[in-house]
Amino acid sequence: MKEQMASIVTIARIWSLAALMIVAATVSMPYANAESLIGKPAPDFTSETLDGHSLQLSAYRGKVVLLNFWASWCTPCRAEMPTFSAWQRELGPQGLQIIGVSMDDDAASAKKFLTQRPVDYPVVMGDAKLAERFGGVLGLPLTLLIDKQGRVIGRYEGESDLQVVRAKIETLLWHGSD
Repeated sequence: MKEQMASIVTIARIWSLAALMIVAATVSMPYANAESLIGKPAPDFTSETLDGHSLQLSAYRGKVVLLNFWASWCTPCRAEMPTFSAWQRELGPQGLQIIGVSMDDDAASAKKFLTQRPVDYPVVMGDAKLAERFGGVLGLPLTLLIDKQGRVIGRYEGESDLQVVRAKIETLLWHGSD
């Protein structure tokens, strides 16, 4: 009886470990995809901006693109958006293009927020499918830097050190990524 219980406990531990490994592999898959994007072409997409214009990511080749996934309820997202607007005004003429991707559940929430706190760059609505193409968005904000050739060269998850991001943008604008 004691041996039988020990066997059952061992089997239960093996099944628990196997289940845990499957969950861990599934959860880490977007991160693995995220790392594999670095140095590769950014996935292209076409979407309508919140003000009704068509936006295609690949149309910005030749510019440095900061692609920022955010949501109106995200405090760090809201904190960095005025800085991104200032960068767009200042560095846009030198070749920077910031694109916001709202991960709000609906466009009405994003539009309401942007009415109160407008930005100086286009904003499109994102969804799980778009997020997955960029390696998954498991937390906000998520900012990607894309060089003039359209390659993803930086991924900043969570609250970013904006001085580091700015320095990288300036390097890309004036020296390129090579």
